[in-house]
Amino acid sequence: MSNETIMQVDNLKVYFRVKNPEAMPWTRPDVLKAVDGVSFKLKAGETLGIVGESGCGKSTLARGIIRLIEAEEGQVLWLGQDLLKLSNNEMRSRRQEIQMIFQDPLASLDPRMNIGEIIAEPIKTHHPKTPKAEVKQMVEDVMVRVGLLPNLVNRYPHEFSGGQCQRIGIARALILKPKLIVCDEPVSALDVSIQAQVVNLLKELQDEMGLALIFIAHDLSIVKHISTRIMVLYLGNMMELADSADLYDRPRHPYTQALISAVPIPDPLIEKNKELILIEGDLPSAINPPSGCVFRTRCPKAQDICASDKPVFEDTGKGHMVACHFHD
Repeated sequence: MSNETIMQVDNLKVYFRVKNPEAMPWTRPDVLKAVDGVSFKLKAGETLGIVGESGCGKSTLARGIIRLIEAEEGQVLWLGQDLLKLSNNEMRSRRQEIQMIFQDPLASLDPRMNIGEIIAEPIKTHHPKTPKAEVKQMVEDVMVRVGLLPNLVNRYPHEFSGGQCQRIGIARALILKPKLIVCDEPVSALDVSIQAQVVNLLKELQDEMGLALIFIAHDLSIVKHISTRIMVLYLGNMMELADSADLYDRPRHPYTQALISAVPIPDPLIEKNKELILIEGDLPSAINPPSGCVFRTRCPKAQDICASDKPVFEDTGKGHMVACHFHD
């Protein structure tokens, strides 16, 4: 892995205006703070895992980074250039360097196109003058690389399993040889055995091509297996960011501790006797988040200061970042 920082995200905020159907017509819409001030750096060849429960802003963050959703404010520096300030045409030329793999493998593929057309689509979009023979060879090469037989090129998505459809999605993302792939829960819809195959394939491709990955998932055991560093999100806010091993061995934030305690352990005796930390209550609304620390309404350590002061996201040593008044 290189020490070159290829992406730097500073104070990224993604807000949505939500109109209450019961409100008067002249009433201002509510502001839903889906992502509220996220910052991180990503190095070439590194995998940043992003975890958190449903509704915490993981997918919105990913889409905001690559401008599938427009951000409210902040910076996304890609190789020193702020993506948020680019025109649509300028951003189009950058998209071939940043690709995305989506959560539902079948829904992300056009059912009217055969596999060869789907995988070749990025070439036709960004390099329309590429000779047909060259496009065909590129499609066959990338299909072999992701474990698909080239003779399946004329079949349609509904003829494949979920795991095969995700491999098609990976092939489409790889065809332009990008520097970064954003993986938005790419294995959550797959069987456990297929999940392992897809994750191992992504690791092999990363080692071979020097790819950087942003890997979003609910399953912390999968995130630990593939990630260099891990970010924990809650209600659009960063709770913790650290190296993968350090985060699992010494989680500092109560939310991270609860998430890790829920990860199954293969040893039945250890699994039976381990301490399970339960998070009580429901996830608050991002339209009206709690004051101070957004996690305080469900935190077992919460005190008065948590309601009045928002904790600083600070380095507790060796790059282990935590936003908690009582992380010690």
